[in-house]
Parts: sequence; structure tokens; C-alpha cells
Amino acid sequence: MVKEHHHTEKTPAEVQDRLWELAEKIDICMFTTWDGERQRSRPLSARVFRDEHAIHFLVDQEGHKNEQVEAFPYVSMAWVDSGGHKYAVVSGKAKLSNDRAKIAELWSDWDKAWWDDASDPAIRLLTVTPEDGELWDSPNQLVSTAKMAMAAVTGKAPDMGDNAKVKL
Repeated sequence: MVKEHHHTEKTPAEVQDRLWELAEKIDICMFTTWDGERQRSRPLSARVFRDEHAIHFLVDQEGHKNEQVEAFPYVSMAWVDSGGHKYAVVSGKAKLSNDRAKIAELWSDWDKAWWDDASDPAIRLLTVTPEDGELWDSPNQLVSTAKMAMAAVTGKAPDMGDNAKVKL
């Protein structure tokens, strides 16, 4: 029997920390968009910047996900560490840009599989601002959910809620 919504002793701040930590450590996520009719998912390498309250991706200018993000900006990202039974799901609002300086800053050897170098004009920056998160930190148990709003950026006090829901 799978126990749903089992909550842990983690504080809201610890849930926040763990979501950011897993996203950064696992790297590749399944990135899911909506095309107006159905969900579409694909693996993408996440560049996680908690201090910017942002998760960045380098994507090609060609690709259905770009049109989907522009029409329906709410996306979800799922990271899986299957060996350790750890799962993090984060949703938020995505925005596509052609920020060449940020693209150059994020460039890594990994990206050479798709483009020659950071100056390739086909590269676009996809940035997600996280809003909500869910964390499974042990087998089959939803450990906690988190409200991932901009408290760190806006300075507003977190709304703790009843359920270890937190603003990030």
C-alpha cells in the first residue's frame, strides 16, 4: 500500500533547501509543457541558481517546447534519483529569451553535443521561476510540499500554512 501525503519532521525551510539541493545535484529533469491539448515531456539539463530564484536551460530556437512555453508558460520539472528513492517536482512560469551573456555564462562542455559553442545563434535561454514544489525523500512517501514563491527576493515573510508549505 502506498502512503500518500506522509509528512515528515522537516521544517518548511528544510523542505525548500532539499528541493533546491536535489534539483542541483540530479541535474537532468523531465521538463513538461502543455500544448493546449496534451502534456509533452523531454529530458533537459537544469542550471539551478537559488540565489536568482531561477532554473535555467539552454534550448535550441527550433523546437515545439518553445512555442508551448510562449502560449502556456506554466511548466513542471521532475528530478529522479531512482537509486536513492528521491524525487523532486517543481512547477513554475517559464520564459524564453535570447540573453547572449547569460547563455555564454551557462555554457558547459555538455552543450557541445548540440551546438559548436556558446556563440551559436540557434541557442536560446529558457528560464523558469519556481512556484510550487513536491518532495519524495524516501520510498513511496510524499514527504512535503512547498510553495515556492519569491520570499527570498521580495523579503516577504513566508506563509507557513498547515502542511510544510513554504515560499522560497
